[in-house]
Amino acid sequence: MKILFAGTPEFAAAHLQTLLDSPEHSVVGVYTQPDRPAGRGKKLSASPVKALALQYNLPVFQPPSLKPPEQQALLAQLGADIMVVVAYGLILPQQILDTPRLGCINVHASILPRWRGAAPIQRAIAAGDKETGITIMHMDAGLDTGAMLSISRCPISHDETSASLHLKLQQLGGPALLSSLAHLDAGSAVGIVQDDQDSCYAAKIDKAEALIDWAQPAAELDRRIRAFDPFPVAYTTLGDLRIKIWRAQVVPATHSAPGQIVGADSQGLLVGCGEQSLLITEIQLPGKSRMAVADSLNARAELFAPGTQLGR
Repeated sequence: MKILFAGTPEFAAAHLQTLLDSPEHSVVGVYTQPDRPAGRGKKLSASPVKALALQYNLPVFQPPSLKPPEQQALLAQLGADIMVVVAYGLILPQQILDTPRLGCINVHASILPRWRGAAPIQRAIAAGDKETGITIMHMDAGLDTGAMLSISRCPISHDETSASLHLKLQQLGGPALLSSLAHLDAGSAVGIVQDDQDSCYAAKIDKAEALIDWAQPAAELDRRIRAFDPFPVAYTTLGDLRIKIWRAQVVPATHSAPGQIVGADSQGLLVGCGEQSLLITEIQLPGKSRMAVADSLNARAELFAPGTQLGR
């Protein structure tokens, strides 16, 4: 089939690579978000999808919106059989959804209808879900509400981070996408209507959510730390310092106030929480790289004396 691809981040680029490696299909054009400022210099940077597309000399389109009639006409001229959308970041108007012969399909990183929206991987970990997966769906005008063509399941391990789960789902998505395309091409695809009553919304991650509230149970904080790895990274304050927390584990309760450092040794920082305690094993001080707590103690042990209060 002649395929139009729309996506932006690394997760999307992996699926574009799957299509480029497939001899059954031809990618006739790639849509991605406009270049954005990135890095300390805030220089304009191409998305991972654009970078990959340029390697293969594919036509790249970066409109800020697909609502203008001239953009819709340009897309129609590409003559695609189907449009594959993976974490694109723009809403597709109904006119676009109706343009390809077989419509538009989406690769979504959850078992729909759970976690519709922008951050399904992070929300699944933060909520303590035991399972997630990849859903291939036929797109409609709603937010991730289209009929499901396939579901591939993946367990969420007890120490899962968004980074590790991202890679698992990325590997799961490619084969699921090719299988769904084969069924659509053969006319044997069957769409299953989602049950809206089972849906929940995966809101975009706000950086403010990364601030640790030590009054919360340790188990919840552990999930949030893992959910926000690698972005935006959970953190706490110590006076004027902002300390990022990369890795921790739940331990039995200690007799201490929430946020109070109970102990600091080669095992890590033991901190009281609303329920149980958290043993922090990897942190990042301002201007430094992430490192084991034991290494931080060698350099700045005075910061983490027992009795010190973290957080506001």
